[in-house]
Amino acid sequence: MKMLAGRLHLKERALRMESVDVPEPGPDEVLIKVEAAGVCLSDVHLIEGGLTPRLLGGDVVTLGHETAGTIDRVGDRVEGWKPGDRVLLQAGQRDRVGTVYTRGVDYDGGWAEYAAARADTLVAIPDDLPFEQACIIPDAVSTPWAAITATAGVKAGEPVAVWGVGGLGAHAVQLLRLIGAAPVIAVDPLPAARERALSFGADFALDPGEAGRIRELTGGGLAVAFDFAGVPAVREQALTLLGRGGKLILAGIANKPVTISSDSFFNYLKLSIHGHYGSDAEHVEELVRLARQKRLDLAGSISDVLPLAEAPAAVQRLQSREGNPIRLILRP
Repeated sequence: MKMLAGRLHLKERALRMESVDVPEPGPDEVLIKVEAAGVCLSDVHLIEGGLTPRLLGGDVVTLGHETAGTIDRVGDRVEGWKPGDRVLLQAGQRDRVGTVYTRGVDYDGGWAEYAAARADTLVAIPDDLPFEQACIIPDAVSTPWAAITATAGVKAGEPVAVWGVGGLGAHAVQLLRLIGAAPVIAVDPLPAARERALSFGADFALDPGEAGRIRELTGGGLAVAFDFAGVPAVREQALTLLGRGGKLILAGIANKPVTISSDSFFNYLKLSIHGHYGSDAEHVEELVRLARQKRLDLAGSISDVLPLAEAPAAVQRLQSREGNPIRLILRP
């Protein structure tokens, strides 16, 4: 049986929509009928060459690390799951020695009609959570959630700021408000992004040229600054706006040196810089519980839904930032 899949040919960095065999699930795997898959900037970076799979056994991979659907078949050793169950897939899995393999990067992902998944990477989703919203929880929502709760350890009432209100930064604003950070300040050069930040719960949305107001708005400086832009100038600016003991969280990737302009200022205020990447399984499970309890609404995150066959067009829209999307979704 054949299916349509969005396959990245790494030697040419070419995305091609191809007819391939439906995967056969192994004894510890399930076959998922994909209902929705997110299009992420990481997918764009893979196509453009900014990212390269480290653990892929070959030079072709089906893209897509944000995936949700229903179970079609279960492997012989799988227990606790059955055909028809609604699930999302974790964005990766560990092998026996703890090495993390990323879905849609190191092994085939969800830009396809069907996807195989190890049973321990499934997370059940409630019937009233749309697949389009469920699929973006791994990465688009879980990465900022982990940055906020695990790497930064933000507490209620702490003043925070988010630089870059794109697919990750917009959710960071929403989640920071959810846990009670105050004030929540968004910094972005695009007026549409600032408007979006306010709609997602930011108390203030500033152009980078206005960021000096942050000390006044916070009464002395930020407890935590989040860089979701991946821009060196953002980091330099954010460091100057931290209060005593403040933290700068690098969630965006610039592939550039991190510069501390004044070590005396940095040392005197006891500042710190933390790298952040991705999330762990428990972060996805926490977010699903929040969605189940109606504490988290992701309806505003879905910028558009396109047929799977239009994956190249979705990538082009994200590359050009047409419509300033949060998340574009592919539907097989």
